[in-house]
Amino acid sequence: MKNLDKNIIGKGEVKGFIFTQHNQSNKAYLYKVDTGCSIYYEVFKKTYRVNSKRHCFPTSKAFGKWAWTFTTLEKAIEKFIQLNEEND
Repeated sequence: MKNLDKNIIGKGEVKGFIFTQHNQSNKAYLYKVDTGCSIYYEVFKKTYRVNSKRHCFPTSKAFGKWAWTFTTLEKAIEKFIQLNEEND
């Protein structure tokens, strides 16, 4: 399974946002998001589409289910650690 890129320029509903990978593990990703006006952090479980050979980035519908947004890096790291400690 191919990992997500370390640097991503957003498309669609996040067009122009700059996503920079802060951390990744076997279970999760943590990205810094720069909107041009603000910075926040996204933490999400590694998931993939059945017909794809790569992980996928969450859409807005995924937030609160398998993806979360945080205003501080400290809170994002806490969630990242929590996801990595969960049993499968």
